Amino acid sequence: MNPGALNGIKVLDLTRVLAGPTCTQMLGDLGAEVVKIERPGAGDDTRGFAPPTMPGTRESAYFVGVNRNKKSVTLDIAKDEGQAIIHRILGEADILVENFKVGALAKYGLGWEDLKDRYPRLIYCSITGFGQTGPYAPRPGYDSLIQAMGGVMSLTGDPEGEPQKVGVPVADLFAGLYGCIGILAALNHRHATGQGQRVDIGMLDTSVAWLANQGMNYLATGENPPRLGNQHPNIVPYQVFPTKDGHIVLSVGNDPTFERFCRLTGQEALLGDDRFATNAARVGNRQLVTDTLIPVMQSRTTKEWVEALEAAKIGCGPINTLHDVFEDPHVKARGVVVEMDHASGEKVRVIANPVRLSATPPSYRSASPLLGQHTEEVLTGLGLNASDVARLRGDGIA
Repeated sequence: MNPGALNGIKVLDLTRVLAGPTCTQMLGDLGAEVVKIERPGAGDDTRGFAPPTMPGTRESAYFVGVNRNKKSVTLDIAKDEGQAIIHRILGEADILVENFKVGALAKYGLGWEDLKDRYPRLIYCSITGFGQTGPYAPRPGYDSLIQAMGGVMSLTGDPEGEPQKVGVPVADLFAGLYGCIGILAALNHRHATGQGQRVDIGMLDTSVAWLANQGMNYLATGENPPRLGNQHPNIVPYQVFPTKDGHIVLSVGNDPTFERFCRLTGQEALLGDDRFATNAARVGNRQLVTDTLIPVMQSRTTKEWVEALEAAKIGCGPINTLHDVFEDPHVKARGVVVEMDHASGEKVRVIANPVRLSATPPSYRSASPLLGQHTEEVLTGLGLNASDVARLRGDGIA
């Protein structure tokens, strides 16, 4: 098995739930050794986010999805001996990732200011709701809260309905991925200079960053973009249409594609109509374009449209359920699901890392760990003996 691009890099993982574990799983997939610290007797909150559990195990699907390639060590960092062990790990670590509330780790002498001089090569990544500075810094961050405050909910949903959050926790996921990007940049800087640094990730910051074209539309006009349901703010037609037996996404990205679409569907007359002739005109006459094309799209089934539109090189696609997604022949061909051996003795299926690297591809070395599965292994590797570990467990420290 290829050791991965981050082979030899050691990560101290003080994260839980989703944003932080997403970041550290990415590092683990890329070859880093990740030691995940969990509360004795309880562990990461997401161990309890069930049902569902993975078949044949007692592990929540949520936890299994973002904690592969990690070693689980139970440790009470509120106690002096627990903190001493953290410092032993830090003596070997390249990266620390944490998502505690601002200032929480400083209570244990494990804040950035406490560690930066003692471990000058350490890359210290903090992922919080609002970052380390600013008036909201002390507040806790939750995905739906950040989606609301970051603006995406005002853009999502039916124009006549209430604001909607995205159906998966994108604020958490993006924060984790931006955290990983920052860490990789810091690693490259350290390679050049020998110096570590802090990576400060605020979920609100990252959510504003991925407002993308909609954020820029606001900056250009000073006007709040309206909710458009399944329509695109800058391109028409680029939306969901009903078909004879369901729905389809039609993505007409430019004027030449619209011309091909009109010729395919027998709507050539629209090409001579100034209200349809250019994308700008179609955006200005959005409702007219939609009303004109609905009966056209309802004339065929989704399957018939997909075949005809793809043949004409016009963007389109069915609206898949998750069953459809995981049964899709292209998804299968790309190996998007990986089966791994779990410590329970069962095999678990997980969603693969989407980063494809030709020389150092992601690896799948170990499934998500049982709570404390690697405590003895890691602690004895730090110089403690079996009786030390037994005592620490008896004292509730490990």
